[in-house]
Parts: sequence; C-alpha cells; structure tokens
Amino acid sequence: MIEYYQAILAFHVISVLSWMSMLFYLPRLYVYHQEHNTKEDFVKVVKIQEYKLYKYIGMPAMWTTILSGGFMIYLNPTLLTQNWFLAKLSLLVWLILYSFSLEFFRKKLEQNICKRDGKFFRAYNEVPTILAILIVTLVITKSIPIIFSISITLFFAFIMYKIAK
Repeated sequence: MIEYYQAILAFHVISVLSWMSMLFYLPRLYVYHQEHNTKEDFVKVVKIQEYKLYKYIGMPAMWTTILSGGFMIYLNPTLLTQNWFLAKLSLLVWLILYSFSLEFFRKKLEQNICKRDGKFFRAYNEVPTILAILIVTLVITKSIPIIFSISITLFFAFIMYKIAK
C-alpha cells in the first residue's frame, strides 16, 4: 500500500484545498447576509449558497481530508512520533471545530435569529487563515517555529481586533 502514498497525499491536498475554500468563503457570505438582511430576495439566494457550500463542498471535503490523512497515518505511523505532526493535529482539531461553528452560525442565519453582525464575521473569517498559515508552516519546516507562530497569531489577533472594532 505504501506505493500509493503519493497518490493519497495528492488526494489529501486537493481535499484540503476544497475544504479551505469553504472555510474562507462561507464567513464572507455571512458578512453579506448580515449586511443586506433587509433585502429578502438577496438573503434568499445567499441562504441557498450558504447551505450548498457547507453541505455539498465543505463537509465532504473536510471528511475526505480527515479520511485521507488518517490513511496516510496508517501507512506511515512514525508521523505520530514527530512533535511538528502532533502540533499540526492539534491545529487540525481547531479547524474542525471552526467548521462545525460555521454550521452553527449558518443555522442561526437560516432561521433569521443570528445576533452577530457583519463585522463579527469579517473578523471570524481570519481564523482559518491563521490556522492554515501555522499548519502549512509546520508541514513545510517539519518543526515548531515558536517565534513565528506567536508572531503570526498576535498579528492576526490584532487584525481581527481592528476589523471588529
């Protein structure tokens, strides 16, 4: 099976790209949804886009990312002995929780009971960017660059604060 590792890795990267597209775009739709919530026809279309993006692209991509990643771990269990990989897995947990939080907000928006405004979703939209930068850095460097990680997190926290303010 190890001879298929590169093909599984390619599938994994494609799944991650699809999943990240949902993570980056869905909060942007939430911004438009909240900032134009008085335009019924617009909101009706955005609700359909939100639903389809989450259910038909985001969730299948998330699960194929998890399954293909799990299969790569099965084929190469030594990954679990490397600190950078364990750090990556912990960030992955946060990314999964973020994905589920998007469904929480989608349902609230669908029912017209969401109390969050467009500014909140603009700031919230930065979360997957921070996580993606940290995960990619771990994968490329195969180390845990502490100063870089703290710096990038503080930088994006500042951006999120400014957006929300």
